[in-house]
Amino acid sequence: MRFLMTYVGKDKNPSPEKLAAIGKFGEEATRAGILLDTGGILPISLGAAAKLENGKFTLIDGPFPETKEMVVGYAIVQVRSREEAIEQARRFMMIAGDGESEIRQLEGPADGATYG
Repeated sequence: MRFLMTYVGKDKNPSPEKLAAIGKFGEEATRAGILLDTGGILPISLGAAAKLENGKFTLIDGPFPETKEMVVGYAIVQVRSREEAIEQARRFMMIAGDGESEIRQLEGPADGATYG
């Protein structure tokens, strides 16, 4: 099972020690075959929001003041269960510090899903 995890941390300037601990955690998870991908998502003020309603496509460009300071990181993990995904999020957050994480199961060809 693959899961997408997002993380919004409160520590905007992590120490070199914290960054090293996060890096070590990521390396261990990669070697174990758990961590498939990771990275950062730039603030939405650099992106856009798209909406389709009744066949009308609307694009809303940033900045979005309510979220412009938010920087989100993500990870895609492969584990055997939802509980394992939650445990990986817990372990990461214990290193990274206060913040919020969203954990969502992914479905696609890599998961055996077929479409059409």
